[in-house]
Amino acid sequence: MPSFDVVSEVDWQEVRNAVDQANREITNRYDFKGTDARVEQDQERLTVYADDEYKLGQARDILYARMAKRNVDLDCLVENEMQSTASGKAKQEILIRHGIDAESARKIVKMIKQRKLKVQAAIQGQQVRVSGKKRDDLQAVIAMLRDAQLELPMQYVNLRD
Repeated sequence: MPSFDVVSEVDWQEVRNAVDQANREITNRYDFKGTDARVEQDQERLTVYADDEYKLGQARDILYARMAKRNVDLDCLVENEMQSTASGKAKQEILIRHGIDAESARKIVKMIKQRKLKVQAAIQGQQVRVSGKKRDDLQAVIAMLRDAQLELPMQYVNLRD
């Protein structure tokens, strides 16, 4: 019976490469000379540091441009509020979402069941497995999920016949 998995994954190597490229560009740019602007990565969290809010916005834009060039989906990034440190500098944390949480998985399963296609959807950890007898039904589910306005990036993997 054909099946596929709906997942929300991030390529961590590409994220690391994008952070390295952004830091390199920040250190080489003329408007950042003599400032303490940088991007640090700690597991699933990115922290952008700069001297003021304007430079923080510029550094964040550089980071986003590098991530987009490395095909990291920007929908997986969640920005926290900008904070000012004790020394008068600014910082902002950006969380990287990966995996489908239980609430979103239930929402996906409900959407699939509302379409009344002859497929079964099951939540398996941080992914949703969709199986059915016809490959066309599975492709209709993929098209429906792509058109749906869900707030997390999704990939469709492990398509098996």
